[in-house]
Formats: sequence, structure tokens, C-alpha cells
Amino acid sequence: MIRLERICKIYPHGEVLNDVTWEVKPGDRAGLVGPNGGGKSTQLKIIMGEVEPTSGRVIKSDKLRIGYLTQEFEIPQTATVRHAFASAFVELNDILAKLAVVHHKMETAQGDELDSLLKRMDDLQRSFEAKNGYAMDSQVEKMIADMGFNAGDGDRQVNEFSGGWQMRMNLGRVLLTKPDILLLDEPTNHIDLETIEWLEKYLREQTTPMVIVSHDRYFLDRLCTSIIEMERGTATVYLGNYTAYLEARAMTREAQLATFERQQKEMERQQQFVDRFRASATRSTQAKSREKQLDKIELVDEPDSEEKTLNFKFPASTRSGRNVASIKNLMHVYDDNIIFMDANLHVERGDKIAILGPNGSGKSTFLRLVAGKEKPTDGFVTIGDHNIKMAYFEQNQAEALDLSKTALQTIAEQVPDWKTTEIRGLLGKFLFSGDSVYKKVESLSGGEKARLAMAQMLLGANNFLLLDEPTNHLDIPAKETLEEALREFDGTAIIVSHDRYFISQVATKIVEIRNNHFVVYHGNYQYYLDRVAAEQEKAAAAKAAAEKAAKDASKRAKQLEKDSKKAKK
Repeated sequence: MIRLERICKIYPHGEVLNDVTWEVKPGDRAGLVGPNGGGKSTQLKIIMGEVEPTSGRVIKSDKLRIGYLTQEFEIPQTATVRHAFASAFVELNDILAKLAVVHHKMETAQGDELDSLLKRMDDLQRSFEAKNGYAMDSQVEKMIADMGFNAGDGDRQVNEFSGGWQMRMNLGRVLLTKPDILLLDEPTNHIDLETIEWLEKYLREQTTPMVIVSHDRYFLDRLCTSIIEMERGTATVYLGNYTAYLEARAMTREAQLATFERQQKEMERQQQFVDRFRASATRSTQAKSREKQLDKIELVDEPDSEEKTLNFKFPASTRSGRNVASIKNLMHVYDDNIIFMDANLHVERGDKIAILGPNGSGKSTFLRLVAGKEKPTDGFVTIGDHNIKMAYFEQNQAEALDLSKTALQTIAEQVPDWKTTEIRGLLGKFLFSGDSVYKKVESLSGGEKARLAMAQMLLGANNFLLLDEPTNHLDIPAKETLEEALREFDGTAIIVSHDRYFISQVATKIVEIRNNHFVVYHGNYQYYLDRVAAEQEKAAAAKAAAEKAAKDASKRAKQLEKDSKKAKK
């Protein structure tokens, strides 16, 4: 369907893509992965024709309809939901706009002008009908329902809905174009777990081939049939989902390293023979022969080292007391809207607690209450009194940085007694090297700001971390480093995250905010999933039993009524 053939892309700051070749066939769902700045979104734009490659070509049919779900929402915030979906029909809307102009002119037209307008109206109506325009409204209504909206939502404005629901509008609008292939650029960004799981299920049910750019490893694992890895501008294709890709990549690199090391060892042995007997009267001919053979050997490349990524550990801290925090009968209200009610949680030393719940359920609010940034309406948030040193990483922490300062100045202000070499050493662990430490915060990317904010958090030897969406803007290698650092962290952490893979690697306890209460699961993410599945199965069985009991009771009532009528006769 689509094939990228030997694509190169060079920008003034350097080469992004180098001889990239891959293809997507019917039925494929390809995940495009790699570090930030690795050219993933650039490839989607090259496919769309928005960016020209420096060399190479994209092979595709001229009639191929491509659906492109971008990271940015392009829907006017004051438009209605129905209008947002209907905007997919560009040609039909253009015809309707022209018809509206014709109808307006006909109100005052006479004679030949009126005849001309009538002919124009007839032509436009025929074109509208030929393009199946009269089915547009029904297609829009069906897609609104398919995307999970309620019957009355069509007349509501876009800005009344969360980012997750706006993503559904964008996706529905793309699907209404009936694409032959879907390009999805970070579709899980800024949406909650419930919407991610809905999107995952919806896409799995589609037969349309897809190319998915995402840092959500769980999402890639559940959806993809192949993974295209971008590393240093080149592409390598692996069959299978994300887990299969990790295993295959490890085996490939291990095999390549073993082959490289064997060749190096053999070449060293042969070179030693040449050096030893080059001047020998009896064996110099043999030495020269082996030297010629060495020159002709096709060298095996040493496997590339892993992509440069974050390199840090949380600094050692004073051991806290066993009781880190206690939340009792917590109640919190905003403008008569109850956020929490009778919520309880005990936090012990060493806990890594993940807070789950849909957007608007109060996850970030809870962290602010624990951090002391807000006071609860009722109930208690009590922090332990023995050696608790807390650090709070806000969801918008990166945006709170002083834009006028450089990365170096940002850290220097926190540690005025540090030498410049020490500050640069810390920043180097967060990928700020060379002159990049002098870049102003205002010119940093979202990922760079997030890394700088995290570097700030490392400056204190904290033993109680409150982390609100710490993986936002981080690529997969950076997430893996953060996961390892948290697993090795000997303190306590409460984490809000929509990244299921991240949660599965870090959390030892799950708290789900459900109907304003805390439901605590004393186990990891898989334990939580198993328990929730069991609860849902039990609830479904109870519902089925209740429906059967009601049906049986209705039958008995009808039978009694029938028997009563017979008895009266």
C-alpha cells in the first residue's frame, strides 16, 4: 500500500533520516518507535506530502486515501460536535456553501440571471447527489454514536469536552473520509486511561492498516503487528508487537556482538602470527599470505551502543519512619462539586503507589493535598513526623520554569555553592551537553523542559516523592531510565500517570479513584487488572442472576394471574 524507499532527510542542523526503507501492507499495524527528534513524525509528513525528502521516494497509489490523525486538534472550539464531524466532508461542504450562495442570489434575481442560477443550482444538486451527499447527515450521526457520544451531544460545543473526547472527534472526522490507511501521531497524548483503553479496543476492531507513532509501550504491545525502530536516522523492521520487538532486538544485538568479538579475536591471532614471522627466513611467505588475507576480510560492524538517554539515580536519602502518610475520611469540594468523600489511604515506607482514575476524578488534586498546596474540605492528610523529606513534581512543573534563564542558571540558583563543572555534570546526565547548557528555557523543547525540571528535583535527597505525570514529553529510552531509577529508589513514591507500561514496571500498590472514593489494591498493576476483571465478572453474573430472577418472578406472576382467572370461571 505504502512503501518508503531509501528516504533521506537533511535539515540545516543535520541529517534526520538516512536511507530509510519500510512498507505497510493490507492488515499491517506498524508501530514507529525511537527517541525524540528521531524523525518519526517527519516520516508521516513525508508520506502526506507536507515535507519533501532530500532523496528517496514514497511509493503509493494516487487514489490511496490517507487518514492522518495529528497531535494537534484542528477543530474550532466554538463549533458544535456535529459540525466537527461533518467538517470531514470537504467537497460536500463546499457544494453546500455554493448552493447557499445561489439560493441567496435567487431571492432577487429575475429573467436570464434567474435561469442561469436555476441551472447552476441543478448542477450543484446533481453533483451533491452523485457524491452521496444526502447520506452525509446519517453518516455523521452514526459516527457520533460510534465514538461514544450521547444522543444530545451533537449540539454541544467542542470546548465543553475534555481532550480525550476531542481526540474522539478528531478520530471520527478522519474515519469519515473512509481512509485506506491510517497514520496516527501520538494518539494517546493527553487522554486518560479510560479513553486510551477505549481507543485501543476500537482500533483493534478495525481492518484498516495503520502506522502508529507512540511512546505508549502498552498501546504498541496490544495493537501492533510490526515495529519499525528508528535509531540514528536509520530504520530496522521487526515482526510482532512491542514485546516481541524487544526480545528480537536483544537477540540480534547479542548475536552481532558475538560475531564481532569472534572476528576481532581471530584477526588479532592472525596479526600476531604476521608480526612474529614477517622477518622469518622460513615463514615470511606464509606471514605475507596471511597479511593479504587480513586485508581482504569483510569486517563485521560492532553493534551500536544504546541510544544516548537519561543517566541518573535518585540520590541516597535519610531513611524515613515506617508511617509516611495517612489519609483519613478525606472530603474535598470545589464549587459544590464533590471530588473526594470518605477517602482513606495509609502510605508506608517503600510504597510505590499509582493513582488511577479518569480525567477530572481528582488525581492531581490529591497530590496537591498531600503536598500541602491545598487544604481538604474535611478529613485529615497527615504526613509522618520522622525524617520525611518530600519532593513534589507537578504535572506542569516544566512550564513553571523561568523562561528567561538558561539551563545552567536554573540549576545554579538551586545550588549556589556548586562549581560549574559539578552543575554541568548533573545536566549531562539529563542530556544537556556542550553549549546546550546555555540554551534559554524558552527555546527548549517540551522534552528538554521536562528533563530540566526533573534534574531540579534531584538536587534534594528526598525520601518521599509525589510525581504528577512524570513521563509527559519523555521518549521511551528516557521512560525506561526513570522506571529503573524508581525501582531502585529506597524511599516512597505516589505517582499519577496514564502510562500503563510505566505503572506496570514501578507500582507496588494501586489506588483507583472510583465514585469519589479510594479503592485500594495491595499489589502491582497486573494484580489490579486481574482483580478488576474478577469484580466485573462477578457484577455481570449478579446482574444476569437478578435479571433472570426478575424474569422468573414475572412469569410466576403471570401464571398466578392466569390460574386465578381460571379459578374464577
